[in-house]
Amino acid sequence: MLFSIPWGLPALSGNETVETGACLALGGSIVVSLGLGALLAYFGRGAEGRLYRREAMATVGLSWVLAALLGALPFLLSGTHRGSDKHMTLADAIFESASGFTGTGATVITNLEDPALVPRAILFWRSETHFLGGLGIMVLFVAILGHGSAGKTLMLAEMPGPNKETGRSRVQHAAWTFTFIYLGLNTILTGLLMLQGMTAFDALCHSFGTIATGGYSTYNDSVAHFHSVGIEMTIAVFMVLACTNFALLYMLVLWRPKALLADVEFRVYLAVLVLATAFIMGFGLYYGDFSGFGESVRYGFFQVASILTNTGFATHNFDQWNEVGRGTLFLLMFVGGCAGSTSCSIKIIRHILFAKIIWMQTEHAWHPTVVRTLRLGGKPIEDPEVGKNVLVYFGLILSIFITSWLLLDILEPDQAWDVRGHARHEKLMDCASGIGATLNGVGPGLGTIGAVENYSHFQPLSKYLFVFLMMLGRLEIYPFLVLFIPQFWRNR
Repeated sequence: MLFSIPWGLPALSGNETVETGACLALGGSIVVSLGLGALLAYFGRGAEGRLYRREAMATVGLSWVLAALLGALPFLLSGTHRGSDKHMTLADAIFESASGFTGTGATVITNLEDPALVPRAILFWRSETHFLGGLGIMVLFVAILGHGSAGKTLMLAEMPGPNKETGRSRVQHAAWTFTFIYLGLNTILTGLLMLQGMTAFDALCHSFGTIATGGYSTYNDSVAHFHSVGIEMTIAVFMVLACTNFALLYMLVLWRPKALLADVEFRVYLAVLVLATAFIMGFGLYYGDFSGFGESVRYGFFQVASILTNTGFATHNFDQWNEVGRGTLFLLMFVGGCAGSTSCSIKIIRHILFAKIIWMQTEHAWHPTVVRTLRLGGKPIEDPEVGKNVLVYFGLILSIFITSWLLLDILEPDQAWDVRGHARHEKLMDCASGIGATLNGVGPGLGTIGAVENYSHFQPLSKYLFVFLMMLGRLEIYPFLVLFIPQFWRNR
């Protein structure tokens, strides 16, 4: 019964009283978090020795779980509503918190614009989880994430800095570099959005959602609320930047732009963005989804950038587009941005290597004596494990997707689609898009979780499944998945 109990204080009268209660809830959450931190520090005061990979992976996975749980407290203690007459349950609060920290941007809240239901302080905290999660992933990615990850190996190879740096100092240099770039992008975007008419509150929240590729907005209809081409294109450009390898952005800061175009991953990233946009525009115009070429560029480019970068902002109800357009967006969920960015999903670099491996194996079928070396940008990849790890990663993603898809289909009753005015045969695709959207950190899916819908109607156990997938996708599977393997915890 714990899954369905509404937590929090009863609804308070008057917006000022509600905001005061929300601030008290935030203050209480801070006290609880600091108290827990002090307690953990006390019990760990005598810890000595080196942090090995197993301990590091456990620390990362458990830290993100703890962050999601503590981040849920403000939603619970403030009595935030997920709908007009429903307080957020424990499952709702953990879902919203995990979605924020992991940069997924999926939500269970149906009305963001009523301060009596969702206090402004809670709305800001909701967006701030994006900022904290994006900042955390920047630091953790280069430090201890990416076990078996081609992305990390290749990203570190691109990192600037003298060769005499040790592994540890190089990692610290990368972490600080990425942090300053991350903060700089947030600052610049906030200023640009304010110059275009946004309030400081809206500009900060949408900046947090853009640079962390999260997608939480302060309005029900997302970025479409502003009816501004300028704001939409500004956010779209910064979504593309946020999903570029931060090592390459550092090269831009050093005024070495050639490094950007010389990078094979970035070139493929731009090619996918341009080709997918042209594809969406062409079929959208053919099927009448757009009123003209200008509208197709405006909505097509923004939505492709939003889904490809796993941000999830919306300026158009893409769930009403033609089936080819909707299918293209669904496939883009599994692409993602570049390694070393705030993007989730598989990432461009793995797709490049996967294609090369498939071609090499196909060629080997008719030329078994030919020996090829896996290369990237004309340079051989020295680590022999990279190719195997890429294949394993694709296999894990496919296995997790299929298993979760079938499990969600079992958990969700067919009647839920009847109630929402959708046909039952849509359930299978809606569940698939929900799994793809949460595993890849996109947020909105198709059908009952489309651009103008949300996740509030799912069963509590389904929401916990989504939380599990969000964590898996954000931490690139291994640091979170190993927490559920008994052998991981046994002494060796």
